[in-house]
Amino acid sequence: MNPPSAAPSWTEANQRLLTAALDVVRARLALHAARVAGESARESSGEEALVQAQEARAQAEAAMPSPSALASLRAFFGLSPFEEELLLLCAGMELDAAFPGLCAQAQADPQRAFPTFGLALAALPQAHWSAISPGGPLRYWRLLEVQAGPSLVTSPLRLDERVLHFLAGVHHLDEHLVGFVQPLPPLALEELVPSHQRLARAVAAAWAQSQDGGILPGVQLCGGEGAGKQAIARAAVGLLGMNLHVLWAHALPTAPHDLEVLVRLWEREAVLSNSALLLDCHGVDAGDPARENLVQRFLEQVKSPLFVSGQARRRARHRPLVTYDVAKPTREEQRRIWSQALGPVAARLNGQVERLTAHFDLNPPAIQAATSRALGEELLASSSEQPGLEERLWEAVRSQARPRLDDLAQRIEPVATWEDLVLPQPQLATLREIAIHVRQRAKVYDTWGFRAKSARGLGISALFAGPSGTGKTMAAEVLANELHLDLYCIDLSQVVSKYIGETEKNLARVFDAAEEGGAILLFDEADALFGKRSEVKDSHDRYANIEVSYLLQRMEAYRGLAILTSNMKQALDDAFLRRIRFVVQFPFPDRAQRAAIWQHIFPAQTPTEGLDWSRLAQLNVAGGNIRNIALHAAFLAAEAGQPVRMEHILAGARVEYAKLEKPLTAGETRGWHDERVNR
Repeated sequence: MNPPSAAPSWTEANQRLLTAALDVVRARLALHAARVAGESARESSGEEALVQAQEARAQAEAAMPSPSALASLRAFFGLSPFEEELLLLCAGMELDAAFPGLCAQAQADPQRAFPTFGLALAALPQAHWSAISPGGPLRYWRLLEVQAGPSLVTSPLRLDERVLHFLAGVHHLDEHLVGFVQPLPPLALEELVPSHQRLARAVAAAWAQSQDGGILPGVQLCGGEGAGKQAIARAAVGLLGMNLHVLWAHALPTAPHDLEVLVRLWEREAVLSNSALLLDCHGVDAGDPARENLVQRFLEQVKSPLFVSGQARRRARHRPLVTYDVAKPTREEQRRIWSQALGPVAARLNGQVERLTAHFDLNPPAIQAATSRALGEELLASSSEQPGLEERLWEAVRSQARPRLDDLAQRIEPVATWEDLVLPQPQLATLREIAIHVRQRAKVYDTWGFRAKSARGLGISALFAGPSGTGKTMAAEVLANELHLDLYCIDLSQVVSKYIGETEKNLARVFDAAEEGGAILLFDEADALFGKRSEVKDSHDRYANIEVSYLLQRMEAYRGLAILTSNMKQALDDAFLRRIRFVVQFPFPDRAQRAAIWQHIFPAQTPTEGLDWSRLAQLNVAGGNIRNIALHAAFLAAEAGQPVRMEHILAGARVEYAKLEKPLTAGETRGWHDERVNR
């Protein structure tokens, strides 16, 4: 006697049940074919075969360790017994070679070797016309398709391929959804930082509670932390035993019919694969009204488990949305991530991790990427003269944080140093104090507790005011060089929009992109936005005040250094100036300062001959103009094969003065004794 076999797996049991269910439908077809042919003997044996098939199906159902795929379809879509057997009739065409011949016999037509609704009405019990209506579950959920034919009852019926594979216990993404949605792998809760673990548990609890009540709200994850939101969603569905797919909002079809088809196919897929959907709206928040309308329509139509990920909060009229704000890991969590990523190397860095978390705000994937790059370069380093691990790690982090901001602003490669900056001592002292504030902000705000005391006004903001060419941009370069931070220049005249609300959106994109990199933001031409705005004369003034207030609010909250430049400080309202931490006035350089600028303007490699700094200082122009003159003179000298001399500078000065539409006076060139100078 053979030992008893182990209990069959779900896959084996499901296959047996499907075979038994198909046998029942096959027996019904054979019985109907016998009746059509008027063969009483076949009809009698067919009835016996049907009874046996029904008993075998009952036994197979009883042996299922958990609901079969067929039972799940019946429950998910509310199929009637007739609709279920009609579905099996179509499945038999794909799975059982006997079905085409039986269909032809049952319809008394060898050319109709396929299932039709007319055949189902005649051969299957409890038939009802609504089974094939567009609003019925078979067609609404696209479980089967009515193919081209002379009439509804005689047209061929075909089972959808995704449903066929589901019945067979094979799970894969619907081919019609490929290119729209993408499965995301599961994520263990322990892989999240503690602050994100709490959010994942809260999301899972909200859905678990709503499932008991029969209403499942959408979950809205807001903020700029895209990777963290996706991780939270993956962990939350894992706690509920579900799967997760992502759909990017920019992939939503624009045609209403196509959008409706996508919604319906996804709703079916959500049921078949026990999945939630993450609608990723990053990139849509910045301002695309047509795309935003698509997102809203999608939110209203989808009823299955849904996450919405984006920076802005949304409202849905017909579906409740539970909203959670997702921030990057806390500084303490980032320190732990850095230490884990660096491993034993962290001990060599002597406080570098503290510097990294003070200046940069990165998520775990970005930290891992920067660490991998720096450690990889460490392995390839062949000379002790190459930068150390600390420098490589810092540069890797800067590079990691750049891509989003590179699309929105002009990155300036800082080359100027303190020696290049010619300013009065009070202004230089203020600039050095700005550097101290940026360098020590983590210690003062976090270690010494100022952030806990008050979260307002922690951003470091500065106004650089003065005539054009007096060194405002160079001073920003010097600070970026001193602090080893990226410098980005944003032309406010390009950011300001005549459309209400667009200026704030443009500014939000810049600050959101800059947050993680701690870059120095240089907002050029602040006069385009600031002015004597406090007196509201019309609606435009009121909206201008809103724009200015928004910019100052973001500057006060920005974790890096934000600098405004202006040619006219007197045009700025005092109420706005009070909200800026540092104000540096860049004066027009006097003669001594102009001489100092001339002494530093030529690189050490540039050959010069006979240059008189005191004479050059007579040119009454600012540092930016001096640089233009020196550069033009260098090109002329290079073309002549000579070192830079006074005559080359005079020629450059004439070009620059013509550009400025001002005369080059005799007093400015007095004492330039070389006859060639005065030609």
